[in-house]
Amino acid sequence: MDFEFLIKTTERLLLICIAIATVCATIIEISTLIIDREVELADLLLLFIYTEVLGMVGVFYRSGSIPITLPLFIAITALSRMIILQGKGSDPQNLLYEAGAILMLAIAVLIIRQRSIYSLVSPKTDDKDTENYGK
Repeated sequence: MDFEFLIKTTERLLLICIAIATVCATIIEISTLIIDREVELADLLLLFIYTEVLGMVGVFYRSGSIPITLPLFIAITALSRMIILQGKGSDPQNLLYEAGAILMLAIAVLIIRQRSIYSLVSPKTDDKDTENYGK
């Protein structure tokens, strides 16, 4: 059996396991919301994280790679949820660290997005293009 085939098959099986586990967790969370008849922001953020994970699985299944921004968005959402769950009784210093982490992740996403936009907008030029520039 080919080693590359084994890796690809294992990858696909793990993706299926992740997708099934995420769907199960989503169903459990939604049923808890229905039973409790109460929805809080932390619950919605958790559902959003599940949605992002499923989206990441879908993108990886279709393209074979994961854009780096998807895990960064999941991390931002998870940190936001953690801040909300801690409430007002948490140490203000920890809140600053967590907010700083969110800011760093957001800046990373901005840099990655700007870099990819810049590479689409400004195609590489050769010497002939620069010689005729402005004429």
